[in-house]
Amino acid sequence: MTTAPAAAPLPTRRADLLNRLAEPRQYDLAVIGGGATGLGVAVDAAARGFSVVLVDSHDFAKGTSSRATKLVHGGVRYLAQGNIALVREALHERTTLLHNAPHLAQPLPFVMPSYRFWETPFYGAGLMAYDALAGKAGLGATQFLGRDHTLACLPTVRTQGLKGGVKYWDGQFDDARLALALARTAASLGALVVNYCPARALVHEGGKVAGFVCEDAASGRQFTVRARAVVNATGVWVDGLRQMDGEAIGRPVKPIVAPSQGVHIVVDREFLPSDHALMVPKTADGRVLFAVPWLGKLILGTTDSPRQDIVREPEPFREEVRFILEESARYLTRAPQREDIRSVWVGLRPLVKPQDDDGDNTKSLSREHTVLTSRSGLVTVTGGKWTTYRAMAEDVLQKCFTTGLLAEKPAGATNHLLLVGTPAGPVRHRISDPQGLHSYGSEAEALQALPGADEELGGRLTTAMVRFAARHEYARTVEDVLARRCRLLFLDARQAAELAPAVAQILREELGADPQLDAFVALARQYMQVPA
Repeated sequence: MTTAPAAAPLPTRRADLLNRLAEPRQYDLAVIGGGATGLGVAVDAAARGFSVVLVDSHDFAKGTSSRATKLVHGGVRYLAQGNIALVREALHERTTLLHNAPHLAQPLPFVMPSYRFWETPFYGAGLMAYDALAGKAGLGATQFLGRDHTLACLPTVRTQGLKGGVKYWDGQFDDARLALALARTAASLGALVVNYCPARALVHEGGKVAGFVCEDAASGRQFTVRARAVVNATGVWVDGLRQMDGEAIGRPVKPIVAPSQGVHIVVDREFLPSDHALMVPKTADGRVLFAVPWLGKLILGTTDSPRQDIVREPEPFREEVRFILEESARYLTRAPQREDIRSVWVGLRPLVKPQDDDGDNTKSLSREHTVLTSRSGLVTVTGGKWTTYRAMAEDVLQKCFTTGLLAEKPAGATNHLLLVGTPAGPVRHRISDPQGLHSYGSEAEALQALPGADEELGGRLTTAMVRFAARHEYARTVEDVLARRCRLLFLDARQAAELAPAVAQILREELGADPQLDAFVALARQYMQVPA
């Protein structure tokens, strides 16, 4: 078992980060994109002893990586599709993730209620196969439940016609804070990670990519970053960089990503007051529905709708919200209404399409990840899922080795690498519990030493937490704090908007910069808005 070497929280002063970025040097590896995949690559490369730099155009996990269904899972529906290899890999990675960040990722029991006599044995058999694939990495045995036991686990599930259910185990996590832990772990291992620093151009020398030009979003100051290997890990936006690369070397490229939109709505836990999640394997139109307890609220979702445009803040389609509410009403005794929604948010999945595929049917697209190398040597990675971020990183580095971009170093450096904040002793809270000091793991004591530790702003957010975000967690804006350091925007958008002015004032004191209050209030308004 290994831990990141920093014993105390590292400072994340912006001026220091930019000064390091300005140093004339060649890195072994440069990563564009600070979501789950890019951060995973940075951690793995740094853990193997490579010099690493990573930049992101916005905040870490601003896009898809903070808008997951919050599940660390093998993928029950992928098993039903016969994708055994993907499920086996994900189940192995699930166990690794739960071990390496237990304060941010934990086991979660799911119950699948049965209303037809054949559902319990049918789905139960499939879930027992799921257990078998997990092997020693299993989290708990699948159980066939009677009617009373099902109601004990899901007290507000619809009772009419209830026959019983099946209980199985998967995992859940705090996605944005896990991404932040990856960024900070990479930094503790020597990597330079910088948010709000978009890559504006690729640098080519002799027809080969040799780095990129990036720009501090606040000042406009530009930096030329040179590296032996450049990785494009920009999620649904990878085709933009691929096109930039292709134009530079005169090799047009075809898009490889077909975005799929997933909508989630959040309501109070009273609609399902349980530490068990509800899973419906096949809704009226064949989709999967989850009701997941998370940070004191209940997440309902998700959808899987093709989307042609790629925007930073996608809005839900009216029919998607209607689908989630109508399907929830079929399984819960008290159905959530539009007015019960605390927040609604959307993530774009980077599904990989085969060439000459228009990508309109998301069910036919690959959920597996793809790693490509262009003629210039630009390495692109996309697809996949949060659960397999670590395996994806290993594949990216292997691609760098096989193409001769980097000298090979042994894999496995992150197998037992505990992420920043992992506590030394047992974790006593659950991810389904409301967020609070426990979310900071071993760093809770350092946080409590900051001014304002006893000043709660609301939503269990303290003044000290905002200061900690600014000093040690790369936070620059109100959104950074209320969306991704504290998850309040995703839990209760109205309350997040109410706390925004107080957060903005603390950030002004800490950073001496514009914390973009008005922009956040407008964003919170979008998360409150339910399409009619």
